[in-house]
Amino acid sequence: MSELLNYLVQNDENFRRARLPALYSDFRSQRTLNPDGFAANVAAWKRGLSAAALAGYVPSKSTTRSHLTLDLDNDSLLRSLETKQFGRPLALGTVLQDALANGEMMPLQQFLKARESIYHRSWGSLPWAVMSWGLRQVGIGGPGDNLPKGQFVVLHNLEVVSKAFSEATADRASPFERTFSKAHFQRTFAEGILEKQRLSETDFEVMVKFLSRDKNVLVTDGNTIKIRSPAQAEDVSITEEDSAIASLKELMEDLTRQTEVLNRRIDELNIAAQDAVRRKNRIAAMAALKSKKLAEANLSRRHTTLSQLEDVAAKIEQAADNVQLVKVMQSSTVALRNLNAQVGGADKVDAVLDNLREQMGEVDEVGNIIAEAGPAATVDESEVDDEFEAMLAEERKKEEEAERIKREAQQEKEAEETRRKLAELEKLGPLPVPGQATGEKESRPITPVTATGNELGEMRIENEDATANKAEKAAQLAE
Repeated sequence: MSELLNYLVQNDENFRRARLPALYSDFRSQRTLNPDGFAANVAAWKRGLSAAALAGYVPSKSTTRSHLTLDLDNDSLLRSLETKQFGRPLALGTVLQDALANGEMMPLQQFLKARESIYHRSWGSLPWAVMSWGLRQVGIGGPGDNLPKGQFVVLHNLEVVSKAFSEATADRASPFERTFSKAHFQRTFAEGILEKQRLSETDFEVMVKFLSRDKNVLVTDGNTIKIRSPAQAEDVSITEEDSAIASLKELMEDLTRQTEVLNRRIDELNIAAQDAVRRKNRIAAMAALKSKKLAEANLSRRHTTLSQLEDVAAKIEQAADNVQLVKVMQSSTVALRNLNAQVGGADKVDAVLDNLREQMGEVDEVGNIIAEAGPAATVDESEVDDEFEAMLAEERKKEEEAERIKREAQQEKEAEETRRKLAELEKLGPLPVPGQATGEKESRPITPVTATGNELGEMRIENEDATANKAEKAAQLAE
C-alpha cells in the first residue's frame, strides 16, 4: 500500500477498507442511476485528496511537496493510489473534473493571473450557471471524465492556510512587526503556519496572492509585503517607509545568521587549535589561532553593525508609535470640538442651569401653596417607633417560647435516659454487702458500676430528685 493510500485509510473514515471497492470502481454510471451514491463517492475523494495534500502526502514535481496545489502533469497521482487488489481508481478523472466545474479547484496560472477575487461572480454568469447545474442533474452536459492535466490550486486548503496565518500574526501590532521583504516573509512563515510542514515556493506564491487579492490581509508590490492592520483603510499601499523597514529587517536577519556562522567557525577553529597542540603540530595550531582571530574580528564588526541597526529599528518603531499617537490625538481633538459644539459653550450651560434653578423654584413655590391650603399627610415618628418596638417584643417572645420548648424537650429526654439506666440496674438484682464473710470468693468482680449498685442497695429512695441524682452519677461512672 502506497504512502498516500495508507494515509487515507488511517485518517479518513470514508476510506475504510469496506468502502475501497466502491471508491475504486467506475461509479460514473451512478450519476443518473444512483445520484446520492455518486455524490457520496465524489465528496469522499475530494475531501481525502484535499486532506492528503494539506498533510504533504500527495506527490509533487518539486523536492518540497506542495500543500496548496495538485500536480497532475503525469500519472504520479494515479500510481500513488494504485493497489494490487483494486488497481487504479477508475473514476478519479470524473472527481477532479467535478471539482474544477464547481470551483473547488482552479488551474494555477488562471488563479495567479486573475485580477478580481476568485469569489467574485458577475450577475451575467448566474443564469448560465443555473442552467448548467440543471442539465447536469438530468445527465446532460457536465464535466468530462478524463483526468485533467496541469497544476491546480485546492481552494479549501487555501482557506485553512489563510485562517492559520491570521492566527499566527494576530499579535503583530506595530508597523515594524508587520512589514517584510519577500524573502524575509518566506523564511519567517515557511514552517510556522502548518504544523510540522514546510510550504513550498509555489505554496507561498499562491498564499500571498490569495491573502492580498481575495482576503485583503496582505499588501504587496512584489518586493515588499505588509500585513494589514484591522484599523487600516482599504486603499493601503506600500510606501517608501515600508520598503526601508523591510530592507532593514532583512539586513538584520542576514547579519544575525552571519554571527551564528562565525560563532560556529570560531568554536571549530578553537577545537582544531587544541587538537594541533595535543599533536605537537605548531604550524597547524598557529594557523588555526590566526584564523580564529580573524573570525573573532569579523564577528565583532558584525555585532557592532547589528547593534547600530537595532538602534535604528528601535527609533523607527518609536517614530511609528508617535505617528499613531498624533493621529489619535487629532481624532480626539475633532471629537471634543464636535461635542463642545453640541453643548454650545459655557454661556449656554449657564443659561440652562439658570432656567433649571428657576423651574425648580417654581416647583417649590407650588408645593408651599398646596401645603398652606390643607393639612398635609404627615407621618408621626413616635407611632412608627412604638410599632417597631412592639414588633421586636413579639419577636423576642416567640424566640423565648421556642427556647423554653426546646429546653423542656431536652430535660424530658435526659429523664427518660435516667429511667432507662435505673431499669438496667434493677435487672442486675441485689448485690452482696461489702465485707460480709461468705467463705467463698465473690462470683463477680467489683466494678465501678457494681459498687455504685451496692451503695444504692443500702440507701432508701426518699424522693424522685434523689433517685435522679444517683442514676446520673451511675451513668457518668459507666461512661
